[in-house]
Amino acid sequence: MKILANDGLDASGVEALTAKGFEVITDKVPQEFLIDFINAHEIKILLVRSATQVRKDLIDECPSLEIIGRGGVGLDNIDVSYAREKGLHVINTPSASSASVAELVFAHLFSGARFLEDSNRKMPLVGNKEFAQLKKNYGKGIELRGKTIGIIGMGRIGQEVAKVALGLGMRVIAADNQVGKADIKVKFYNGQYINVDIETEPLPEVLKHADFISLHVPAQSGGYLIDEKEIEMMKPGVAIVNCSRGGVIHEQALINGLNSGKISFAGLDVYENEPTPSSEILSHPKISLSPHIGAATNEAQDRIGLSLAEQICSILQIH
Repeated sequence: MKILANDGLDASGVEALTAKGFEVITDKVPQEFLIDFINAHEIKILLVRSATQVRKDLIDECPSLEIIGRGGVGLDNIDVSYAREKGLHVINTPSASSASVAELVFAHLFSGARFLEDSNRKMPLVGNKEFAQLKKNYGKGIELRGKTIGIIGMGRIGQEVAKVALGLGMRVIAADNQVGKADIKVKFYNGQYINVDIETEPLPEVLKHADFISLHVPAQSGGYLIDEKEIEMMKPGVAIVNCSRGGVIHEQALINGLNSGKISFAGLDVYENEPTPSSEILSHPKISLSPHIGAATNEAQDRIGLSLAEQICSILQIH
């Protein structure tokens, strides 16, 4: 049985599937040639990440497909309901990359709190000429410990962010329309752990009281979750990190908030116009930037590959 991992698959996943007798093809097939390739090679299982689109036309025109798998959390690049109506199995790996995304959130928070996003740009240019001035410019950083982080969306990733924040000694508040209370278990290296219950609150309350805001919500279809009105509710000097989906924040409103000083800094891993973010976003000195790599760690990719392999074998009853 042939599997096309069109956006790649970690070696552990390939090895696990090959050991069960699957032929795994990891060639990247351009979107416009994907239907012909699937039909020509009688692909039974299509595995994707975020790049490949699996829409109704592909589902209709590729009768050999039985399983569509997404290596990651979101399924917005797959017409899931339609595929399932047609009898296809649709799988994903919702928990495999949660820790990786959470760690990137704090990479952005630490970067902004100590001006690293700007000092890493300036030091190579003038560090040997203006060292004293740069030291003065970047000498007013802040600590995360003791501050309040507002987590918008308390799903798997939001809860991982909460665990890291609690480990740092932060106060955690959260908003989520679907989750009333999250039971957070913070584990330590020696087997000890603590349990913390976090009651979610209305979004305006979190926006008003958070020193840092981290977004973990799906793509928005009815406008921005964070726009000028929401930014106005926030504390002066708030910081915002978005490692969820582009389009959650109105980027022009974010820039206005940064320029006015209402927002002290931002961290972005996702953008409204991927893969071509606006030049104003990319050049802003108060934004820490990464190119949609939240789930892209070696450990996460290993877990994703193994999770997909396990689910495929379970569906096909291969032991």
